[in-house]
Amino acid sequence: MRFHWFLPTTGDGHDVRTAIMSTDAHRPSDRPGSVRYLSQVARAAEDAGFEAALTPVGAGCPDPWIVCAAVAQHTDRLKLLVAFRPGFTLPTLLAQQAQAFQDVSGGRLLLNVVTGGDPVEQRAYGDFLEHDARYGRTAEFLDVLRRQWTGEPYDFHGEHYRLQGGGLAVPLADVPDIYFGGASPAAERVAAAHADVALMWGEPPAAVAERAARLRALAAGEGRALRLGIRLHVIARDTSEEAWAEAGRLLAGMDPARIEAAQKRFARFDSTGQNRMAALHGGQGADVRSLEVSPGLWAGVGLVREGAGTALVGSYDEVAGLIREYADLGIEEFILSGWPHLEEAYRVGEYLLPRLTPIPA
Repeated sequence: MRFHWFLPTTGDGHDVRTAIMSTDAHRPSDRPGSVRYLSQVARAAEDAGFEAALTPVGAGCPDPWIVCAAVAQHTDRLKLLVAFRPGFTLPTLLAQQAQAFQDVSGGRLLLNVVTGGDPVEQRAYGDFLEHDARYGRTAEFLDVLRRQWTGEPYDFHGEHYRLQGGGLAVPLADVPDIYFGGASPAAERVAAAHADVALMWGEPPAAVAERAARLRALAAGEGRALRLGIRLHVIARDTSEEAWAEAGRLLAGMDPARIEAAQKRFARFDSTGQNRMAALHGGQGADVRSLEVSPGLWAGVGLVREGAGTALVGSYDEVAGLIREYADLGIEEFILSGWPHLEEAYRVGEYLLPRLTPIPA
């Protein structure tokens, strides 16, 4: 198992917050996502034993490339899982950005491909492609990107990109792994053909098992092996009672108006994954335990946060057991987070990860 953390580039605090909106109309950020603060979080993750840290991408986020390049200067080993939208830049340019990032970070780049699931946001950027067409473009983008890194001259004639004499002047020696999320059939086909790691959001184990089997079969059909990862929040404490009390505190911080506004925004998404998250909670929760959609899996986060909307809740031993359950399904990589991200990086690193990783002799 490999464990990663999250950098809250839009701000952090003691309540559940959105990942890609720079301001929250109901709860202003207690801790702005400055390079100084994000570097603290990154160093905490590094010291706690995490391998990498994921950054979000979206209209309300600072640019992940710039932020992560800055944070890399304040860390030594932590890799940066930089999210990007393949439709918003040329693959040839992104190949150069990746090469430059590897140079300035000492080879600590990972890439997270985000095709996009909010049509309103996509159009605001000038992108009017429909859902499946966006994934078709992503497939071409990743094809061109991998060819570009080899440095071998090539021509490419696709529906979305056309090149003559492509290829980096100097081949990329340290090619970053490509992480890719998406739950629709179109997305899963792209993951199978082009990704190194296919990411899922935290659903009950039976649903994850179904998707894992399908992704592995699709990758095998492409003659490829595919690693599987999952994105989850964590609410772990000494006892189960303490953990559920903390989940209750987070739920109490979500006033009905905030939930209603968030659910209205999420309803416009054409993201299959977002729809699957919404189906877990139905847009409301009368009390904290009513949002427990599987033993120890809490869907309350998704009431106000887009994307990954579930948390593992329980004692450290219970949460470790839940993670092992996902690992038994073939999940190899876990991207975790919790509020505030600084303190929770230490908590998870000190009390949870040692229950999951062997102690060096």
